[in-house]
Amino acid sequence: MTRGRAELLADRGAAAESEELFRSRTFLDVEGVTHTLRIDADGTTLVAPLIVREIPGSDARDAISPYGYPGIAPSPERGRGLNRIPNQSSTAPGEGVLDPAEVDFSATGLVSIFIRHTLGAPPLAGAAERNVVQIADPAQPAKSRGSDRNRINKNRRAGYEVAVVPGPQTTPAQRAGFLAAYEQTMRRTGAAERYFFGASYFDRILESDHAWLALAHAPGGEVAAASLTVRSDGFLHYYLSGSADAQLRDSPMKNVVAALVGLSAEQRLPLNLGGGLSRGDALEEFKRGFANREQPWHVSEIVSDRAIYDRLSAGKNAGEFFPAYRSQ
Repeated sequence: MTRGRAELLADRGAAAESEELFRSRTFLDVEGVTHTLRIDADGTTLVAPLIVREIPGSDARDAISPYGYPGIAPSPERGRGLNRIPNQSSTAPGEGVLDPAEVDFSATGLVSIFIRHTLGAPPLAGAAERNVVQIADPAQPAKSRGSDRNRINKNRRAGYEVAVVPGPQTTPAQRAGFLAAYEQTMRRTGAAERYFFGASYFDRILESDHAWLALAHAPGGEVAAASLTVRSDGFLHYYLSGSADAQLRDSPMKNVVAALVGLSAEQRLPLNLGGGLSRGDALEEFKRGFANREQPWHVSEIVSDRAIYDRLSAGKNAGEFFPAYRSQ
């Protein structure tokens, strides 16, 4: 049964644009969004920003949502009855209101679509739990470990200072300090090249009133750790962060996160600290020290042309990687 039809709009994500940072014009541009996926079903229109890509070794294309938590949301169009969607608060995780299997994707010309959802119950059925993120929620009793408090206080006594600066007020020196700490962290962890976003990427995001830069300065004044934090869809997001090699043993990121917990209280918004690279790893354990609850995060892996998908994936031992034909 077909309940809905999808189309692909070559509009650089304009139809999905909103005031939320992960769907803002600035973010769509820095992420290189090329299209909007639009699904009309049962009187509701859902839209998602996408990056459409050529599939190597073929004349076919697929699409992926931009980084972060852009999601698929009711159309921001007004006055045409297109922004209605059933209340998701009663929808169990992974049991969205629209099943992609009941949508005709043929007009998009895509082989597959990967969508990163916002936090909360996804609007598409069958969404997979990708990770569990740690949340510091000011609406619940605060949590902190004694060892973390001791380190934070020790750093303060040693002369570390933390500043939380609204994005548009950040200086070139502060941005450069953040970039240096971030890139040192990416090199230490062996991150893929796609995670080296570059100065212009961060400069554009920090133009937004929905962005902050939290910086821990070492006693000598240099940036020891920093986090780019953004507000979107009812959360503060500990988005991209890094610690400088020289101060790594002092764990100055603990001072940064403590300051962001304070910012979340001021904003009256939960702080999404994200998860680990794998469940229970050291990164997740670090974040657990500041979190007082956790929440699953979902993605949708949509095969929109089964015949081509299976042909391109033949012989691949992809495991859980999606799409299988892009696995190494």
